[in-house]
Amino acid sequence: LAPPAVMSFIFRIPSTTQPRATMRGAPAFRPSLFAVAVLAAIVVERIPTADAAGKSYQKGHQVELWVSKVGPYANPQEAYEYYTLPYCAPDTEHHPETGSSGLFNTLKSTYLGESLGGHALRHTGHDLKFAPDTSDGAIVEECTTKPLSREQAAAFVKAAEDQWFYQMYLDDLPIWGMVGEVLPASAAAAMNKSGKKGESDFEKLEEEAAAHRAASGAGEEELKAYVYTERTLTIDYNKDRVIKVDLTSDPASLVEIKPGTPLKFRMFIKWQRTNAEFHSRFDRYLDHAFFKHQIHWFSIFNSFMMVMFLTGLVALILLRTLRKDYARYSMGHDLELAAGGGGEDDEEEYDDDGKPLIRDSHGPGGASEESGWKQVHGDVFRAPRLLPLFAALLGTGWQLVVLTLGVILYAVAGPLHGAVHEERGEVLHSMLWSYVFSSIVAGYTSGSYFKRYFATTNPRSKGGIGVSSGSAGATPMPAGTSVWQATMFLTVVLLPTVAASILSVLNFISLVYGTISYIPFMVILKVFLIYIFMSVPLTIFGTLLGRHAKLAAGGKGGKGGPVGEHFPCRVNAIPRPIPDEGVPWFGRPQNLVPFAGLLSFGSIFIELYYILTSLWNYKYYHVYGFLLGVYAILIVVVCMTTIIVVYFCLNAENYLWQWTAFASGASTAGYVFLYGVYYYIFKTGMHGFLQTSFYFGYMALIALNLGLLCGTIGHFAASKFVRAIFQNVKVD
Repeated sequence: LAPPAVMSFIFRIPSTTQPRATMRGAPAFRPSLFAVAVLAAIVVERIPTADAAGKSYQKGHQVELWVSKVGPYANPQEAYEYYTLPYCAPDTEHHPETGSSGLFNTLKSTYLGESLGGHALRHTGHDLKFAPDTSDGAIVEECTTKPLSREQAAAFVKAAEDQWFYQMYLDDLPIWGMVGEVLPASAAAAMNKSGKKGESDFEKLEEEAAAHRAASGAGEEELKAYVYTERTLTIDYNKDRVIKVDLTSDPASLVEIKPGTPLKFRMFIKWQRTNAEFHSRFDRYLDHAFFKHQIHWFSIFNSFMMVMFLTGLVALILLRTLRKDYARYSMGHDLELAAGGGGEDDEEEYDDDGKPLIRDSHGPGGASEESGWKQVHGDVFRAPRLLPLFAALLGTGWQLVVLTLGVILYAVAGPLHGAVHEERGEVLHSMLWSYVFSSIVAGYTSGSYFKRYFATTNPRSKGGIGVSSGSAGATPMPAGTSVWQATMFLTVVLLPTVAASILSVLNFISLVYGTISYIPFMVILKVFLIYIFMSVPLTIFGTLLGRHAKLAAGGKGGKGGPVGEHFPCRVNAIPRPIPDEGVPWFGRPQNLVPFAGLLSFGSIFIELYYILTSLWNYKYYHVYGFLLGVYAILIVVVCMTTIIVVYFCLNAENYLWQWTAFASGASTAGYVFLYGVYYYIFKTGMHGFLQTSFYFGYMALIALNLGLLCGTIGHFAASKFVRAIFQNVKVD
């Protein structure tokens, strides 16, 4: 709870030590919007704390063992409650019938990030005391099921056939175990005879999955379903800390699943001392050989070299070409002035390649012929089509830019506050709150962009035409507050509506299948309240700031015209036609945009492979330094490719550069989604409608957000480029 002094400040409650105001007609007390937002945050959410992770224990203290989920190894999202399988409760004090505590199968409280990530932890009912003496033998806890019904036996058979595994947590350390196996009868008999326990399930999980696939393909001997009935839980501790947890399923305990037969499950619990340090206890879960492979380092170096080459190429081509353009336009401008003033200097000048800077005119005055990007100086700063929508897209894109950078930096700073991969749902939690607090960025950028292209403060008083057009024949846009409201509304609801629609469909599918990925109503209500009371007000506040912000002057050419004070050149009242004939293939946006996206995708696809592997193959992504470098490389590549595309389009006298620049960056998302299709087919063993829906639903969200992010970055670079080149050219 907040201290009384803080609550008094938030709600503006008068201090009890001062006289109360008695002014007649004083307004009744109403909490401010900030107070409502803070109160909503306190009520509906708490900061994730490591309530069990890193907990210090005393000898004999209770250590809780939680079970998370059970499901097919090949389908990460097809995860069910552990007790959907007919496991029994151990005969301890936590047993629901004979025990006194009643903790068996109780749901552990979780914070918002855990709930959104599908983490539902239930108590296993095992009675674990910290660091007992097990030198004389392991502690045994057992239970026996009632005779299996046909439905219960069928559930175990399905789990064995589909290679189901379960996940547990002890002191927030994950543990994995296999439910059962499908083996020929002779192989099961050999395992029972040998009695070899082998390595822990954590180390052999992938090996067993591969062995299961190989055995399923043999087909010569009839395969039967068996379930593991004995497990050994080994807990290493150092002083008062839990350091390591291993779970081993005994192959000798495999029992064939038959209806009408009871199953006796036993858990052997061993405690042993270790000298390992507590701070490095999670390192065994991090696949350093995979994430820090030489290929990963080489991909970063390769992308960096591509950035250097692309940057040098852009600088070489554009700077040299622009220098010639400036010389030609400047010479033409001077000759026109000389012709008007009766000049007699007819000497022709040449560039570095020996070509004339200007062409001879067809008129007697010696005026030059304009060509290329200067020809569209009166239309290049015209507002893009669907200005409210475009402003909302840019605002949302800048919000994603800030959000992504904030989450990556938060993860990189893991040594200061705790590694994000060690806490369940912490990445999702940081993404949620980063989205909330970056909402002000979305509002400000969309509002300031709209103001730049649309005179909201009495536009007609300055000769503004109030037109949002991209070509001739565009319809005038009303210069009222309704357009501002439309921009603000789109900024608020655009991305949340699309994301909520996709997630609602996935949530409904999860509800139908009964998986733990289903997001409960109360969690949805919490997210909705945070969105309504925090994200929406911040977006509106940011939009108002952008609406009233002082924009930079346009420069030398900004002398009038609709919203012309913000641009280097005047905007003509009548849009010029865009040439359609005689335009080379590299002057058409539809030909250039796919190439721009391909180059951007080429700089990130290796890192994308590692990210997808972490999402869908049970690996903990922890190399956020790599991710930060790739993020910087992506920004540079998107900027360079978009500038090239916009320059070619302007040279073809196509002044509709805003949407072209956005599409050039956003086209990266198309390649990312196509790579996701390739990854699904060739890199995973996923199957079924449920897993397919979740995979492509999440890939659609990833591609959508990446497209908005890259499109915004591309537009930003193109905007700076366009303003720079037109600011330095002589225009009448």
